[in-house]
Formats: sequence, structure tokens, C-alpha cells
Amino acid sequence: MKFSVQYLSFFVIRSDASETDTTKRYKHYQTLTHEEYQDSELKAFLDGEFARIGKRKADINPASEAVPTKIGRFMVEPGHELTSNPNYNLFQRIRTAPDKPQFHAMSDDLIRIYMEASAVRGGAFIVALAKLNELFDDPLLFLLKCDFENKIARISDERSLITKVEMAINARNIKSIMYPHMPEPGMLEEWELKIHQASHARYFEDFLKYVSYEKSKPEIVSDQVAEMFTEYIETKWPEAAVAAAVAAEAEEAVLPSGAAIEEMEREKKQFELWSASEKRELQQLWAHERVLEAAARLTAYQPELELKLKLAGVSVRGHMADYGKSIHLASHNGRFVVLIEGDNFEFERGVSPVELLQPDDIAVVLERMKQRAQEEEEAAAAGGYADGGPEAYGE
Repeated sequence: MKFSVQYLSFFVIRSDASETDTTKRYKHYQTLTHEEYQDSELKAFLDGEFARIGKRKADINPASEAVPTKIGRFMVEPGHELTSNPNYNLFQRIRTAPDKPQFHAMSDDLIRIYMEASAVRGGAFIVALAKLNELFDDPLLFLLKCDFENKIARISDERSLITKVEMAINARNIKSIMYPHMPEPGMLEEWELKIHQASHARYFEDFLKYVSYEKSKPEIVSDQVAEMFTEYIETKWPEAAVAAAVAAEAEEAVLPSGAAIEEMEREKKQFELWSASEKRELQQLWAHERVLEAAARLTAYQPELELKLKLAGVSVRGHMADYGKSIHLASHNGRFVVLIEGDNFEFERGVSPVELLQPDDIAVVLERMKQRAQEEEEAAAAGGYADGGPEAYGE
């Protein structure tokens, strides 16, 4: 994937972060034509980066909200055309700039808007039009931001050894926007752009105020689980749910009284707290059949949806579709058990005696667990230890 640069404007953003001055300024260094770019040092620096940006994959619904590469979509009001979006219009004006002065002017307008975003840091800001000649006649727009590197030095001479380098940049953590988005070679989506920013500071998301991003897959799953929980509540307390809906319709500040309504509201509040928690515990609300049905609804939309959990510090990782088939959750003698079934085991590097095991039947293992629990209870009642008396521990 070889891009041919048509025009490129190079700016530098300086941030004065003193106690009395937090002003950010920018300076236009140069705007290059195709011929000037071929003879510049930027060609070796950027040619590979354009190809990487073009090949970088992204999903409409990313695997998590923290992924560095996202697909943005221009927002428009219902019934309005794409040309009603200010961000789209600015991008299109740059893409259709007829000459070098016009391209420079449009790029200057763009960086002025970018400078209004929060948390803008110093660095190089590059606006480029580049064509993929073998696929498209029209150029694609690239916006690149390279933050300044701290404490950069280069080898100097034998006397001074190193020289401090001011305003050093590299291509390692370049933030970028590519428009239009190219889902696959030969296809352009004019409603979408591809944004890449590996840092926590969402400069480009702040900058593009009229671009939206679809929910991540975990967010979609959370919404679907919340919807299923609402269905469960309405099934469990149908009259209370109707009364609450009527009160909400009438915008009443206080819900009708009643034990069922209070219990329903308590359970809804408990669900909200649970779903918002980073670390969640088993709620023990739904029967296996309801969970199986809910899991099937989720995997119908996301077949590869993961199932991850920990029991007593031991991690289990599989797919949601495995629940009820090869991954089972159960209780035994007041404790939780995870059962995983399969045709064979695989062990990681490092030989262990467990790999020599001839497994017992599960009934034997359950009986062993039961016996162990009884021994622990008896030892606790006697004030001793499950594996022997105090003398076994040197006391």
C-alpha cells in the first residue's frame, strides 16, 4: 500500500507551561507540493507511517472502550445531508484544495480548531493529502500529531559526547486521523473516519466535536443484560412494574406504596450497584435455564463473546457459548464449584506432577471435597487445624 503525497503542511505546537503562562501557540513551518515532498527529509520519516495507518484495522464496535484505534462517524440531524456536518465540510474543503496556497489556508483553519481542544500538548502537527493511485483518483486526508520527546540527546563529537536535541519527535506514538475510512482495499466510506490515539488523552475526540463513536462490545453486552434484567423484573412483579410505569408517566416524585414495589425497587437498585462495580460477585438470582437463555441471546449477536471469571483466585477464561456446555457453575457443601469438561488437557511449559494424574470419577472427587469440608469444620470446632494439631505448625 503505497501512498503518493500531493500536499503536506507541517506545523509545530509550542506549549508554555510556566506558572504564569499556559498559552499554546503554533507556527507554520512549511507546506510542500508532491515534488517538494519527494526531496524532503519527511519522505523517509512518513512514507511507512501512511502505509501503517492505511492497513491498521479497526472495528465499528471495538473490543473495549480503551482500544487505540476507532471508527468515527459524522453526526447529522435526521433528514439532513452529510454536508450539514461542520467537521465533514472542513475535511472536504481540504481534500478538494486546488493548489498549495489554498491547502495551506485550509490546514491553518483546521489546526486553529485543534488548538481549542483540551489537553493539547506540544509537538508536530501534520496535514497531508495522499493518493492511493492504484485504487482511487481522489486523495485521502491524513492528520498526524507527534508529541515532543523528553530528554532526547544525540551523539556529538569526542569532546562534548552528546548534544541536547530540542523539539525531538519520532514515529513511535503518532496519533492519526485518516479520512475517508477504508474498510478494505478499494472501498471508501465517506461517512466514516479512522482515528488512532494510543495515549489516554483523547485529543482527536475532543477536537472532532461532530463525530460519534459506536459503543464497545462490553458496553453493548451491559445494555443487553440490563434490558434482560428489566424483563425479569417485569415478570417477577408485574403489578408493581405497571404501578411504577404509571407513576413515571405521570412524573410523580414518589412511587405508590406497597411491599412489592419496595422490594422491586430494592432489587433494581442492587442491580445498578452491581453492574457499575469493577469487581462483581455472583448474585444468585436467576435459575440455570434463564441464564442459558440470556447467554444464547448475547452470543447470537456476538458469537465470540468471552466469559471470564475468577474463583478463589483461579482464573477461568472461555466463551459465553461454552456456558452450560463445557463450563458449569455449581455449589457443593456451601461453596462454589466451576466444572470444566473436555476431551483432553493441555499444560504450559514446566513439568508438574499433576500431569501424571489418572483422574478419579467426579463422584469420588465430590466425596473427597465433602470429607475435606467436614474435617475443616471439626478442626475449627475443636480450635485446631485441618491438617493436624498446633504441633504440626511448630506451636
